[in-house]
Amino acid sequence: MNRKNRIISRRDFLGRLGGLAVLAGVRVPLLQAEDHPLIKKIIPASGEPLPVIGVGSSRTFDVDLGLGMHEDLVEVLQTFFDMGGALIDSSPMYGNAEAVIGQLLKRVKNRQALFAATKVWTDGKQAGIEQMQRSMQRMGVDAFDLMQIHNLRDWRTHLETLKQWKIEGKIRYIGITTSHGRFHDELEQILKTQPFDFVQLSYNIDNQEAGRRLLPIAEARGIAVLVNRPFQRGSLFGRTRGKTLPAWAEEIGVHSWAQYFLKFIVSHPAVTCVIPATSRVKHMRDNMAAGFGVLPDEKMRQDMLQYYQQL
Repeated sequence: MNRKNRIISRRDFLGRLGGLAVLAGVRVPLLQAEDHPLIKKIIPASGEPLPVIGVGSSRTFDVDLGLGMHEDLVEVLQTFFDMGGALIDSSPMYGNAEAVIGQLLKRVKNRQALFAATKVWTDGKQAGIEQMQRSMQRMGVDAFDLMQIHNLRDWRTHLETLKQWKIEGKIRYIGITTSHGRFHDELEQILKTQPFDFVQLSYNIDNQEAGRRLLPIAEARGIAVLVNRPFQRGSLFGRTRGKTLPAWAEEIGVHSWAQYFLKFIVSHPAVTCVIPATSRVKHMRDNMAAGFGVLPDEKMRQDMLQYYQQL
């Protein structure tokens, strides 16, 4: 397929939103039914489809609700669901974020697609159980779609609890996370030997260590991948400030650097969903737009990488 034939207008992918885009050159399956407007990838453990753009809550949702609800965050989350979002990721490590999300969810509409994910981040079996129970109360859910062991902390103990919780229906998927390269050696061995449904890690156009080491293992083992820090905590925008997008970016429906970075990530064969965090409506709209249209094939991914590296 030549590039001319892959051109899609902004009106097509943001306005009409008709039909699911075809992802060329990538082995992770996409839904292709015309009545699904979002690009979705399949969770290998179950075959369940998941929109490729989710939302994280580190820092952005850690706010004080004591003085009343933050209307801007209600609008942020409403925009997320209105544009087809599902997966919201949090952690007890993120201060008030879980409780804030729970309050926001009471006020948003069209939240039926919610895919609730959080983490256990403590030592000991009973402490882990109590922490996860508090997370349920704070986020206002009876069960979590995904519970993840945060930064490998006491992972052997928590894995046994999560296996039992999965049987009991308190969670649907078991995950493990890291945002630190120093854990990659241990995580590599864990993923090769343990029954995890998800792994969450850092990966972006400027930090591809996980792409070289961990993503091939996840793909081979049928482990879904969530990607955090897609913008390298904002540093990617420092490099691109004042720089123009390549003319061919419009061929894959990219109209901002945020969409450029997000589409690069989710077009990796092993990546299931990316979870950028934001507290601004315009950024949420921009991020979510990356989940429509077409995604780059392998040749386009290499073009994107080369263009970025030459800036």
